[in-house]
Amino acid sequence: MLDEKAAAGTVTSGEPTQKVLPPYPEADLMHVVDLLPAGERERYAEVRKFLQTRIRAASTEYWNREEFPFGLLAEMAKYGLGGLQTDGSSKLFKGLMYTEIARADVSLSALVGIHNELIVGMIHELGSPEQKRKWLPGLEAFTQLGAFALTEPDHGSDIAGGLSTTARRDGDDWVINGAKRWIGAGTIADFALVWARDVSDHQIKGFIVESDRAGYSATKITNKIGLRIMQNADITLDDVRIPADNLLPGATAFSRANDLLRDSRAWVGWQAAGIQLAAFDIARSYALERKQFGKELARFQLIQQQLSDILGNANASLSLMVELARIQQAGKLEMVQAAMCKATTTRLARSSVAMGRSLMGGNGITTDYEMGKLFGDAEILYTYEGSYEINSMIVARAVTGKSAFV
Repeated sequence: MLDEKAAAGTVTSGEPTQKVLPPYPEADLMHVVDLLPAGERERYAEVRKFLQTRIRAASTEYWNREEFPFGLLAEMAKYGLGGLQTDGSSKLFKGLMYTEIARADVSLSALVGIHNELIVGMIHELGSPEQKRKWLPGLEAFTQLGAFALTEPDHGSDIAGGLSTTARRDGDDWVINGAKRWIGAGTIADFALVWARDVSDHQIKGFIVESDRAGYSATKITNKIGLRIMQNADITLDDVRIPADNLLPGATAFSRANDLLRDSRAWVGWQAAGIQLAAFDIARSYALERKQFGKELARFQLIQQQLSDILGNANASLSLMVELARIQQAGKLEMVQAAMCKATTTRLARSSVAMGRSLMGGNGITTDYEMGKLFGDAEILYTYEGSYEINSMIVARAVTGKSAFV
Protein backbone atom coordinates (compact mmCIF):
# COMPACT_ATOMS: atom_id res chain seq x y z
CA MET A 1 0.00 0.00 0.00
CA LEU A 2 1.24 3.52 -0.75
CA ASP A 3 1.86 5.87 2.16
CA GLU A 4 -0.25 9.03 2.45
CA LYS A 5 2.39 11.35 0.99
CA ALA A 6 2.80 9.16 -2.05
CA ALA A 7 -0.95 8.77 -2.33
CA ALA A 8 -1.37 12.54 -2.25
CA GLY A 9 1.23 12.88 -4.96
CA THR A 10 3.73 14.94 -2.92
CA VAL A 11 6.81 15.79 -5.00
CA THR A 12 9.98 17.11 -3.34
CA SER A 13 11.26 20.42 -4.75
CA GLY A 14 13.94 19.91 -7.38
CA GLU A 15 12.88 16.36 -8.32
CA PRO A 16 11.73 15.58 -11.87
CA THR A 17 8.06 16.34 -12.40
CA GLN A 18 5.90 13.29 -11.80
CA LYS A 19 2.25 12.65 -12.40
CA VAL A 20 0.45 13.48 -9.17
CA LEU A 21 -1.56 10.61 -7.78
CA PRO A 22 -4.94 11.34 -6.18
CA PRO A 23 -5.64 10.40 -2.57
CA TYR A 24 -6.50 6.72 -2.04
CA PRO A 25 -5.02 5.68 -5.40
CA GLU A 26 -6.14 2.06 -4.97
CA ALA A 27 -9.64 3.12 -3.83
CA ASP A 28 -9.54 0.61 -0.94
CA LEU A 29 -11.33 2.83 1.55
CA MET A 30 -12.23 -0.12 3.78
CA HIS A 31 -8.61 -1.39 3.97
CA VAL A 32 -9.64 -4.81 2.71
CA VAL A 33 -6.13 -5.70 1.55
CA ASP A 34 -4.89 -5.23 5.11
CA LEU A 35 -6.90 -8.32 6.07
CA LEU A 36 -4.44 -10.50 4.15
CA PRO A 37 -1.42 -11.97 5.95
CA ALA A 38 1.90 -10.31 5.10
CA GLY A 39 2.99 -12.91 2.53
CA GLU A 40 -0.27 -12.77 0.60
CA ARG A 41 -0.27 -8.96 0.83
CA GLU A 42 3.13 -8.82 -0.85
CA ARG A 43 2.03 -11.21 -3.58
CA TYR A 44 -1.17 -9.23 -4.08
CA ALA A 45 0.77 -5.99 -4.60
CA GLU A 46 3.13 -7.66 -7.08
CA VAL A 47 0.32 -9.19 -9.15
CA ARG A 48 -1.78 -6.02 -9.02
CA LYS A 49 1.11 -3.97 -10.42
CA PHE A 50 1.57 -6.45 -13.27
CA LEU A 51 -2.14 -6.46 -14.07
CA GLN A 52 -2.42 -2.67 -14.12
CA THR A 53 0.79 -1.95 -16.01
CA ARG A 54 0.72 -4.82 -18.49
CA ILE A 55 -2.70 -6.45 -18.84
CA ARG A 56 -5.00 -3.42 -18.60
CA ALA A 57 -3.31 -1.44 -21.37
CA ALA A 58 -2.79 -4.39 -23.69
CA SER A 59 -6.28 -5.86 -23.41
CA THR A 60 -8.27 -3.17 -25.20
CA GLU A 61 -7.08 -3.93 -28.73
CA TYR A 62 -7.61 -7.65 -28.22
CA TRP A 63 -11.12 -6.81 -26.96
CA ASN A 64 -11.79 -4.66 -30.02
CA ARG A 65 -10.69 -7.47 -32.34
CA GLU A 66 -12.40 -10.30 -30.40
CA GLU A 67 -8.99 -11.95 -30.32
CA PHE A 68 -7.40 -14.08 -27.60
CA PRO A 69 -4.01 -12.86 -26.26
CA PHE A 70 -2.03 -16.08 -25.94
CA GLY A 71 1.14 -14.17 -25.11
CA LEU A 72 -0.54 -12.44 -22.18
CA LEU A 73 -1.72 -15.81 -20.90
CA ALA A 74 1.88 -17.00 -20.74
CA GLU A 75 2.82 -13.88 -18.78
CA MET A 76 -0.09 -14.39 -16.37
CA ALA A 77 1.12 -17.93 -15.75
CA LYS A 78 4.38 -16.54 -14.35
CA TYR A 79 2.35 -14.93 -11.55
CA GLY A 80 0.61 -18.20 -10.65
CA LEU A 81 -2.81 -17.24 -11.97
CA GLY A 82 -3.33 -20.67 -13.53
CA GLY A 83 -3.08 -22.46 -10.19
CA LEU A 84 -5.01 -20.28 -7.73
CA GLN A 85 -7.34 -23.18 -7.00
CA THR A 86 -4.60 -25.51 -5.81
CA ASP A 87 -1.80 -23.27 -4.46
CA GLY A 88 -3.09 -23.22 -0.88
CA SER A 89 -3.84 -19.50 -0.78
CA SER A 90 -6.74 -18.19 1.31
CA LYS A 91 -10.24 -17.69 -0.04
CA LEU A 92 -9.83 -13.94 0.51
CA PHE A 93 -6.59 -13.79 -1.46
CA LYS A 94 -8.06 -15.80 -4.32
CA GLY A 95 -11.12 -13.54 -4.38
CA LEU A 96 -9.02 -10.39 -4.40
CA MET A 97 -7.01 -11.81 -7.27
CA TYR A 98 -10.24 -12.26 -9.23
CA THR A 99 -11.16 -8.67 -8.36
CA GLU A 100 -7.86 -7.28 -9.57
CA ILE A 101 -7.89 -9.30 -12.79
CA ALA A 102 -11.40 -7.98 -13.50
CA ARG A 103 -10.17 -4.48 -12.68
CA ALA A 104 -7.61 -4.90 -15.47
CA ASP A 105 -9.82 -6.82 -17.92
CA VAL A 106 -13.11 -8.62 -17.32
CA SER A 107 -12.69 -11.11 -20.17
CA LEU A 108 -9.41 -12.40 -18.80
CA SER A 109 -10.88 -12.52 -15.31
CA ALA A 110 -13.62 -14.75 -16.73
CA LEU A 111 -11.03 -17.03 -18.25
CA VAL A 112 -8.96 -17.20 -15.04
CA GLY A 113 -12.04 -17.73 -12.88
CA ILE A 114 -13.62 -20.47 -14.98
CA HIS A 115 -10.22 -22.10 -15.42
CA ASN A 116 -9.62 -22.26 -11.67
CA GLU A 117 -13.10 -22.73 -10.25
CA LEU A 118 -14.55 -25.12 -12.82
CA ILE A 119 -11.73 -26.76 -14.78
CA VAL A 120 -8.86 -27.14 -12.32
CA GLY A 121 -11.38 -27.41 -9.48
CA MET A 122 -13.42 -30.17 -11.10
CA ILE A 123 -10.43 -32.30 -12.02
CA HIS A 124 -8.75 -31.73 -8.65
CA GLU A 125 -11.89 -32.55 -6.67
CA LEU A 126 -13.71 -35.07 -8.89
CA GLY A 127 -11.05 -36.51 -11.19
CA SER A 128 -9.21 -39.83 -10.99
CA PRO A 129 -5.53 -39.99 -9.98
CA GLU A 130 -4.63 -40.58 -13.63
CA GLN A 131 -6.71 -37.61 -14.80
CA LYS A 132 -5.03 -35.40 -12.22
CA ARG A 133 -1.55 -36.53 -13.27
CA LYS A 134 -2.35 -36.02 -16.93
CA TRP A 135 -4.03 -32.61 -16.83
CA LEU A 136 -3.32 -30.61 -13.67
CA PRO A 137 0.35 -29.70 -14.29
CA GLY A 138 -0.38 -28.21 -17.70
CA LEU A 139 -3.51 -26.46 -16.50
CA GLU A 140 -1.79 -24.91 -13.49
CA ALA A 141 1.01 -23.67 -15.77
CA PHE A 142 -1.50 -22.31 -18.33
CA THR A 143 0.13 -24.41 -21.05
CA GLN A 144 -3.20 -26.22 -21.44
CA LEU A 145 -6.77 -24.96 -21.30
CA GLY A 146 -10.08 -26.62 -20.65
CA ALA A 147 -13.64 -25.57 -21.41
CA PHE A 148 -16.65 -26.13 -19.15
CA ALA A 149 -19.40 -27.44 -21.43
CA LEU A 150 -22.72 -27.40 -19.58
CA THR A 151 -25.10 -24.85 -21.17
CA GLU A 152 -27.00 -25.93 -24.29
CA PRO A 153 -28.71 -24.04 -27.13
CA ASP A 154 -32.15 -24.77 -25.68
CA HIS A 155 -31.27 -25.07 -21.99
CA GLY A 156 -29.67 -22.42 -19.80
CA SER A 157 -31.45 -21.65 -16.54
CA ASP A 158 -33.23 -25.04 -16.67
CA ILE A 159 -30.12 -27.03 -17.53
CA ALA A 160 -30.25 -29.40 -14.53
CA GLY A 161 -33.65 -30.74 -15.56
CA GLY A 162 -33.53 -30.10 -19.28
CA LEU A 163 -30.03 -31.17 -20.32
CA SER A 164 -30.33 -33.15 -23.54
CA THR A 165 -26.73 -34.09 -24.47
CA THR A 166 -26.45 -37.86 -24.14
CA ALA A 167 -23.75 -40.35 -23.20
CA ARG A 168 -24.04 -44.02 -24.16
CA ARG A 169 -21.69 -46.74 -22.95
CA ASP A 170 -20.42 -48.87 -25.80
CA GLY A 171 -17.94 -51.53 -24.68
CA ASP A 172 -14.80 -49.78 -23.44
CA ASP A 173 -15.96 -46.39 -24.74
CA TRP A 174 -18.54 -43.71 -24.17
CA VAL A 175 -20.31 -42.17 -27.17
CA ILE A 176 -21.39 -38.54 -26.70
CA ASN A 177 -24.04 -36.75 -28.78
CA GLY A 178 -25.45 -33.26 -28.39
CA ALA A 179 -24.73 -29.55 -28.57
CA LYS A 180 -23.40 -26.92 -26.16
CA ARG A 181 -23.57 -23.13 -26.37
CA TRP A 182 -21.76 -20.15 -24.81
CA ILE A 183 -18.80 -22.34 -23.87
CA GLY A 184 -15.91 -20.15 -22.77
CA ALA A 185 -12.57 -20.96 -24.43
CA GLY A 186 -14.43 -23.54 -26.52
CA THR A 187 -12.43 -22.84 -29.68
CA ILE A 188 -8.99 -22.80 -28.03
CA ALA A 189 -9.27 -25.46 -25.31
CA ASP A 190 -7.37 -28.75 -25.30
CA PHE A 191 -10.44 -30.48 -23.89
CA ALA A 192 -13.96 -29.80 -22.69
CA LEU A 193 -15.58 -31.01 -19.50
CA VAL A 194 -18.83 -32.13 -21.11
CA TRP A 195 -21.92 -32.75 -19.05
CA ALA A 196 -24.15 -35.40 -20.62
CA ARG A 197 -27.08 -37.57 -19.55
CA ASP A 198 -26.29 -41.27 -19.32
CA VAL A 199 -29.03 -42.98 -21.33
CA SER A 200 -28.88 -46.05 -19.07
CA ASP A 201 -29.61 -44.44 -15.70
CA HIS A 202 -30.54 -40.88 -16.79
CA GLN A 203 -27.93 -39.37 -14.47
CA ILE A 204 -26.00 -36.28 -15.63
CA LYS A 205 -22.29 -37.11 -15.63
CA GLY A 206 -19.05 -35.29 -16.40
CA PHE A 207 -16.67 -36.41 -19.18
CA ILE A 208 -13.29 -35.20 -20.41
CA VAL A 209 -13.64 -34.81 -24.17
CA GLU A 210 -10.44 -33.87 -26.00
CA SER A 211 -11.06 -31.26 -28.67
CA ASP A 212 -9.25 -33.26 -31.38
CA ARG A 213 -11.68 -36.18 -31.11
CA ALA A 214 -13.56 -37.12 -34.28
CA GLY A 215 -17.03 -35.61 -34.22
CA TYR A 216 -16.09 -32.69 -31.93
CA SER A 217 -16.37 -29.24 -33.47
CA ALA A 218 -16.38 -25.74 -31.99
CA THR A 219 -17.51 -22.55 -33.73
CA LYS A 220 -16.71 -19.13 -32.31
CA ILE A 221 -19.68 -16.94 -31.31
CA THR A 222 -19.00 -13.48 -32.76
CA ASN A 223 -20.46 -9.96 -32.53
CA LYS A 224 -20.78 -9.98 -28.73
CA ILE A 225 -21.20 -6.68 -26.88
CA GLY A 226 -19.01 -7.81 -23.97
CA LEU A 227 -16.32 -10.27 -22.87
CA ARG A 228 -15.04 -10.07 -26.42
CA ILE A 229 -11.64 -11.53 -25.56
CA MET A 230 -13.26 -14.68 -24.19
CA GLN A 231 -13.65 -17.13 -27.06
CA ASN A 232 -17.20 -18.37 -26.48
CA ALA A 233 -18.26 -21.21 -28.74
CA ASP A 234 -21.05 -23.36 -30.04
CA ILE A 235 -19.90 -26.96 -29.66
CA THR A 236 -21.37 -29.93 -31.49
CA LEU A 237 -20.74 -33.53 -30.44
CA ASP A 238 -21.58 -36.00 -33.18
CA ASP A 239 -20.96 -39.60 -32.07
CA VAL A 240 -17.81 -38.50 -30.23
CA ARG A 241 -16.13 -41.62 -28.93
CA ILE A 242 -13.99 -41.37 -25.77
CA PRO A 243 -12.39 -44.01 -23.52
CA ALA A 244 -14.32 -45.13 -20.47
CA ASP A 245 -11.53 -43.67 -18.32
CA ASN A 246 -12.54 -40.17 -19.49
CA LEU A 247 -15.53 -40.23 -17.16
CA LEU A 248 -14.79 -38.19 -14.03
CA PRO A 249 -15.31 -40.74 -11.25
CA GLY A 250 -16.50 -38.07 -8.83
CA ALA A 251 -19.00 -36.64 -11.33
CA THR A 252 -21.35 -39.56 -11.82
CA ALA A 253 -24.34 -37.49 -10.62
CA PHE A 254 -24.94 -33.79 -11.20
CA SER A 255 -25.34 -33.15 -7.47
CA ARG A 256 -21.62 -33.84 -7.03
CA ALA A 257 -20.80 -30.73 -9.02
CA ASN A 258 -23.10 -28.42 -7.07
CA ASP A 259 -20.47 -27.24 -4.59
CA LEU A 260 -18.11 -26.17 -7.35
CA LEU A 261 -20.92 -24.53 -9.30
CA ARG A 262 -21.92 -22.67 -6.13
CA ASP A 263 -18.35 -21.43 -5.66
CA SER A 264 -18.22 -20.39 -9.31
CA ARG A 265 -21.40 -18.37 -8.87
CA ALA A 266 -19.84 -16.62 -5.89
CA TRP A 267 -16.71 -15.90 -7.93
CA VAL A 268 -18.70 -13.56 -10.21
CA GLY A 269 -19.24 -11.30 -7.20
CA TRP A 270 -15.49 -10.67 -7.08
CA GLN A 271 -15.59 -9.82 -10.77
CA ALA A 272 -18.42 -7.37 -10.12
CA ALA A 273 -16.37 -5.64 -7.43
CA GLY A 274 -13.41 -5.47 -9.82
CA ILE A 275 -15.32 -3.93 -12.72
CA GLN A 276 -16.70 -1.26 -10.39
CA LEU A 277 -13.24 -0.38 -9.13
CA ALA A 278 -12.13 -0.14 -12.76
CA ALA A 279 -15.09 2.15 -13.51
CA PHE A 280 -14.09 4.35 -10.59
CA ASP A 281 -10.44 4.42 -11.64
CA ILE A 282 -11.36 5.50 -15.16
CA ALA A 283 -14.05 7.98 -14.13
CA ARG A 284 -11.90 9.64 -11.46
CA SER A 285 -8.94 9.98 -13.80
CA TYR A 286 -11.18 11.45 -16.48
CA ALA A 287 -12.85 13.88 -14.06
CA LEU A 288 -9.48 15.14 -12.84
CA GLU A 289 -8.10 15.70 -16.34
CA ARG A 290 -11.11 16.80 -18.38
CA LYS A 291 -12.01 20.50 -18.23
CA GLN A 292 -15.34 22.12 -19.04
CA PHE A 293 -16.38 25.71 -18.41
CA GLY A 294 -12.81 26.47 -17.39
CA LYS A 295 -12.40 23.93 -14.58
CA GLU A 296 -11.91 20.21 -14.02
CA LEU A 297 -15.02 18.05 -14.06
CA ALA A 298 -14.03 16.86 -10.60
CA ARG A 299 -14.98 20.29 -9.23
CA PHE A 300 -18.64 19.93 -10.28
CA GLN A 301 -21.08 18.74 -7.63
CA LEU A 302 -22.97 16.34 -9.90
CA ILE A 303 -19.72 14.70 -11.01
CA GLN A 304 -18.61 14.32 -7.40
CA GLN A 305 -21.96 12.71 -6.59
CA GLN A 306 -21.48 10.12 -9.32
CA LEU A 307 -17.90 9.38 -8.26
CA SER A 308 -19.05 8.95 -4.67
CA ASP A 309 -21.87 6.60 -5.69
CA ILE A 310 -19.60 4.45 -7.90
CA LEU A 311 -17.04 4.13 -5.13
CA GLY A 312 -19.73 3.41 -2.53
CA ASN A 313 -21.18 0.64 -4.70
CA ALA A 314 -17.72 -0.81 -5.33
CA ASN A 315 -16.77 -0.89 -1.66
CA ALA A 316 -20.16 -2.25 -0.64
CA SER A 317 -19.68 -5.06 -3.16
CA LEU A 318 -16.14 -5.72 -2.02
CA SER A 319 -17.16 -5.75 1.66
CA LEU A 320 -19.97 -8.20 0.91
CA MET A 321 -17.51 -10.48 -0.85
CA VAL A 322 -15.08 -10.29 2.07
CA GLU A 323 -17.82 -11.64 4.30
CA LEU A 324 -18.55 -14.36 1.76
CA ALA A 325 -14.86 -15.34 1.80
CA ARG A 326 -15.03 -15.59 5.60
CA ILE A 327 -17.90 -18.08 5.58
CA GLN A 328 -16.41 -19.88 2.58
CA GLN A 329 -13.11 -20.32 4.44
CA ALA A 330 -15.09 -21.77 7.35
CA GLY A 331 -16.83 -24.26 5.04
CA LYS A 332 -20.27 -22.72 5.61
CA LEU A 333 -21.04 -21.29 2.18
CA GLU A 334 -24.46 -22.26 0.81
CA MET A 335 -26.07 -21.56 -2.55
CA VAL A 336 -28.36 -18.88 -1.11
CA GLN A 337 -25.37 -16.79 -0.03
CA ALA A 338 -23.58 -17.25 -3.34
CA ALA A 339 -26.74 -16.32 -5.25
CA MET A 340 -27.38 -13.26 -3.09
CA CYS A 341 -23.83 -11.99 -3.56
CA LYS A 342 -23.87 -12.62 -7.29
CA ALA A 343 -27.22 -10.90 -7.79
CA THR A 344 -26.45 -7.93 -5.56
CA THR A 345 -22.94 -7.16 -6.76
CA THR A 346 -23.80 -7.47 -10.44
CA ARG A 347 -26.83 -5.22 -9.99
CA LEU A 348 -24.58 -2.61 -8.39
CA ALA A 349 -21.96 -3.13 -11.10
CA ARG A 350 -24.49 -2.45 -13.83
CA SER A 351 -25.49 0.78 -12.07
CA SER A 352 -21.90 1.85 -11.38
CA VAL A 353 -20.70 1.38 -14.93
CA ALA A 354 -23.76 3.21 -16.28
CA MET A 355 -22.91 6.16 -14.04
CA GLY A 356 -19.32 6.06 -15.23
CA ARG A 357 -20.43 6.11 -18.85
CA SER A 358 -22.78 9.01 -18.17
CA LEU A 359 -20.06 10.97 -16.38
CA MET A 360 -17.85 10.74 -19.46
CA GLY A 361 -20.52 11.83 -21.92
CA GLY A 362 -19.84 10.83 -25.52
CA ASN A 363 -16.34 9.68 -24.64
CA GLY A 364 -17.92 7.05 -22.42
CA ILE A 365 -19.19 5.01 -25.36
CA THR A 366 -15.78 4.29 -26.94
CA THR A 367 -13.11 1.83 -25.92
CA ASP A 368 -10.56 4.61 -26.43
CA TYR A 369 -11.52 5.77 -22.95
CA GLU A 370 -12.09 2.19 -21.63
CA MET A 371 -15.51 2.87 -20.13
CA GLY A 372 -17.32 1.67 -23.23
CA LYS A 373 -15.53 -1.67 -22.84
CA LEU A 374 -16.69 -1.95 -19.23
CA PHE A 375 -20.22 -0.97 -20.22
CA GLY A 376 -20.52 -4.04 -22.44
CA ASP A 377 -18.75 -6.35 -20.02
CA ALA A 378 -21.06 -5.40 -17.13
CA GLU A 379 -24.05 -6.74 -19.05
CA ILE A 380 -22.41 -10.15 -19.30
CA LEU A 381 -21.68 -10.29 -15.57
CA TYR A 382 -25.34 -9.48 -14.92
CA THR A 383 -26.41 -12.47 -17.03
CA TYR A 384 -24.00 -15.40 -16.74
CA GLU A 385 -23.53 -17.93 -13.93
CA GLY A 386 -27.26 -17.62 -13.36
CA SER A 387 -29.10 -14.49 -14.49
CA TYR A 388 -29.97 -11.76 -12.01
CA GLU A 389 -33.58 -12.94 -11.93
CA ILE A 390 -32.72 -16.62 -11.37
CA ASN A 391 -30.33 -15.80 -8.53
CA SER A 392 -32.92 -13.51 -6.97
CA MET A 393 -35.47 -16.33 -6.99
CA ILE A 394 -32.95 -18.69 -5.38
CA VAL A 395 -32.56 -16.22 -2.52
CA ALA A 396 -36.29 -15.61 -2.15
CA ARG A 397 -37.04 -19.35 -2.20
CA ALA A 398 -34.53 -19.89 0.60
CA VAL A 399 -35.95 -17.18 2.86
CA THR A 400 -39.66 -17.84 2.22
CA GLY A 401 -39.69 -21.58 1.72
CA LYS A 402 -41.81 -21.01 -1.40
CA SER A 403 -40.57 -21.70 -4.92
CA ALA A 404 -41.46 -19.35 -7.78
CA PHE A 405 -39.73 -21.54 -10.38
CA VAL A 406 -42.14 -22.83 -13.02
